[in-house]
Amino acid sequence: MQFIPWRYIADWRCTGCGECCKHYSVVITFHEWLGIVKNYGVENTVSGLDKLYLHRRSDGSCTFLGSFSNMYHCTLQHMKPRACQLWPFRILKEPEFGYPNEAMYPLGKEKLFVYADPMCNGLRIGTPTFDFAGSVLKEFVEIAAGLRSNQVKSTSNLCLLYTSDAA
Repeated sequence: MQFIPWRYIADWRCTGCGECCKHYSVVITFHEWLGIVKNYGVENTVSGLDKLYLHRRSDGSCTFLGSFSNMYHCTLQHMKPRACQLWPFRILKEPEFGYPNEAMYPLGKEKLFVYADPMCNGLRIGTPTFDFAGSVLKEFVEIAAGLRSNQVKSTSNLCLLYTSDAA
């Protein structure tokens, strides 16, 4: 798969299509696994040879994929795994997918390399907008760096409504 450097992305907004949760296996950390098992049971996770995953339904979708009025949302919003928080972006310390100048994102004194999965329906290709570069992408990078955990711009509005309704 050819990932896209962030400087070729005009904007991103989650469309609530659920395709990411229907087609990708989600690797989770041991800490994330413990929280999910404690709250939802071990049957909602799967262990591989050297990785832990979220369980998938028989149709291939994530067991935590919820829907409301033909829009999809994560029912783990309050403890969403980091891999899910960052999708469709890959934020790396090295330019693993090439185009280092176009993928480089400065974070303090550190240089990170940001790419996007072109399979996401919420990506709009072009010159980055001010809001995308300075707000949306910044939030993704801060989550990846461990500087923040709450999502506002890096998740769907439906997820935010679902979370505030559940609280």
